[in-house]
Amino acid sequence: MVWNKKAECMEIEEKKELQLKLLKDTVKKAYDNVPFYKKRFDEAGITHEDIQSLEDIEKLPFTTKTDLRDAYPFGMFAVPDDDIVEIHTSSGTTGKPTVSGYTEKDIEIWSEVVARSITMALGTEGDKIQNCYGYGLFTGGLGIHYGSHKVGATVIPISAGNTKRQVEVMKDFQSTILTCTPSYALYLAEVLEKEGLNPEEISLKSGIFGAEMWTEEMREELERRLGIVALNIYGLTEIIGPGVAQECTAKAGLHISDDHFYPEVIDVKTHQALEEGKKGELVLTTLTREGMPIIRFRTKDITALRIGKCECGRTLVRMDRITGRSDDMLKIRGVMVFPSQIERALLKIDDLSPNYQIIVTRPKHLDELEVRVEASAELFSDEMKKMEEVEAKIANKIHKEIGLRVNVSLTEPETLPRSEGKAVRVLDLRKFD
Repeated sequence: MVWNKKAECMEIEEKKELQLKLLKDTVKKAYDNVPFYKKRFDEAGITHEDIQSLEDIEKLPFTTKTDLRDAYPFGMFAVPDDDIVEIHTSSGTTGKPTVSGYTEKDIEIWSEVVARSITMALGTEGDKIQNCYGYGLFTGGLGIHYGSHKVGATVIPISAGNTKRQVEVMKDFQSTILTCTPSYALYLAEVLEKEGLNPEEISLKSGIFGAEMWTEEMREELERRLGIVALNIYGLTEIIGPGVAQECTAKAGLHISDDHFYPEVIDVKTHQALEEGKKGELVLTTLTREGMPIIRFRTKDITALRIGKCECGRTLVRMDRITGRSDDMLKIRGVMVFPSQIERALLKIDDLSPNYQIIVTRPKHLDELEVRVEASAELFSDEMKKMEEVEAKIANKIHKEIGLRVNVSLTEPETLPRSEGKAVRVLDLRKFD
């Protein structure tokens, strides 16, 4: 089933014509109404009339998270304050948050793209969507909420936390779709098992999981333990929130709503555009947003683009699962390591919980990487020799995955922190040494 067949299954050449028209309009709107863009375009000697093809987007300057923070709070808005009906922000954990302003039309666009996401995840007006993303300034909760209303589904706005209550609601209300971070879904699966509930005793059929990176191995774990189809959603506050892209049940990449958001992938070092299938940093431009048009935003997320019709019938460009962030790579003894590589190795081994932590230290001026992972109850109660064998097996798997020797520590079950939002997997303690 497709929510908006005309938009999602549009012929590629027809879509390119639409994208070019929208891009020209967006560039003009940004130049005329946002002082930041007027200054940047003037410095680059660019006007909207210089955009005569989609390839001409490469003439435009990038926008970064630092630019948005410098414009705090409302310096990026392209409409009068009276036209802004809603404001959201990023977490702001590393300084001033980035602010995102929405007009009524922007809320309608947001509802539309999330409705597409829900439909890709088997959602219909007959579903009950248990929305465990946080409500408030974070975009996750309300984005899913608006899309649920658009589809006509029943939304259960339970937000994050109070996990035992979540399980009770899931069972009593017969929730059919779960939306949350994958790490929280894993925690919910754990609590369901403790309550003695198996997948056949709940009504879930699919999960829409995002807001953090996760691996194919994590998908398999969630599908097995919850009895669902687990699908990936992608979005970011700076562009609109969740719904920028969504995986369909073909699981062949995330469909970007590219009639609203124009994607590029660039080389992280040279900043040159990369061809289809080449992995690099995702760059996004809003094509229809009124309140806050954003041009060539560097997401820092590492992916590749795929062009062509999906087996589901959609022609929306697809992006590969995010494998890491250009600012999330750990440089360990000169080797670049993504946390997702370690997760992939861990989830290939039996007798382990999917809960782990990566700890980086620098004793005696040499980087050390420790991976702490919970053993299963059966393994932890086994003899020490068996534990040591599993630790060696883990170390060997990780070495094959990243090319580095690491220290592995098996911990007692349920001793590592659980997350009700985004999981904190990495503790980099080198700056304190």
